Amino acid sequence: MVATILPGPGIQARPPRPRTEGDRHSIQSVDRALFLLETIAEAGGEATLTDLANRTGLNISTCHHLLATLIQRGFAAKVPGRRLYALGARILYLGHACLQVDLPRRAQPYLEAVNRATGETVHLAALQGDSIVTLAVREARHAIRVDTGRVGRLESPHATSIGKAIMAWLPEDEIGRMVAHGMKRCTEKTITELPELIDALRHVRRNGFALDREEHLPGVFCIGAAIRDQVGTVIGAISASTPAMRATDEHLNLMRDEITAATRALSAEFGEPSSQQGATDRSQAAAS
Repeated sequence: MVATILPGPGIQARPPRPRTEGDRHSIQSVDRALFLLETIAEAGGEATLTDLANRTGLNISTCHHLLATLIQRGFAAKVPGRRLYALGARILYLGHACLQVDLPRRAQPYLEAVNRATGETVHLAALQGDSIVTLAVREARHAIRVDTGRVGRLESPHATSIGKAIMAWLPEDEIGRMVAHGMKRCTEKTITELPELIDALRHVRRNGFALDREEHLPGVFCIGAAIRDQVGTVIGAISASTPAMRATDEHLNLMRDEITAATRALSAEFGEPSSQQGATDRSQAAAS
């Protein structure tokens, strides 16, 4: 996966930054290291040592030592076979962590909208390492409601719509790590073999949403869909759950429509290109 980074100012040297009053309290080596990371990003995501020295105004030796430390910590990386330095995977990790902090706040109005429209319990979840974690829950508005768990680590994600909505967009080896300790049978309808799960996740990608028809809890139906960011990476998912007594085709279709509309709109907020285009197309259709 390659992040989309805005191009920098070409090969021209970046002018030295003027010192401010707060600089007296800064640590010069930390400031320079962060300046280097910013400069790599502005150069288009990769640059030579000489180019970085020219852009930052630092000498070659200082740049080399700072980059060596950044590489050791995973914030920078050497491009194999080329004399280039690039942003490291640790940058993506921190970026995703930042998104997950912001996700519950930005998702709140969408969770409320789905909850109002369907009357059902609504969940927000995100991927953290090899686990899927529930970040927020909106309880159903009905007296008879689904109790599908609270905030925290999601057990048996392979059996839930919100888990499958996230897993569907992950590499197969990552899916394998998530279920490495076994796929618990929650009900007689639970998928317990990895090949069958992989096949089910292909359907999720094709349809754009995931279903849980009493796979996690008897008498409970759920529908979930993924939230994606500006490079198409899944950063979370939203699901709605209903008891079987209300799981008519009409109600399930309503849940599906509300969930997919919410996740498309939230994905557009995070810059997901196809969601933005879809929102534009819907606006144009409404205006015509």
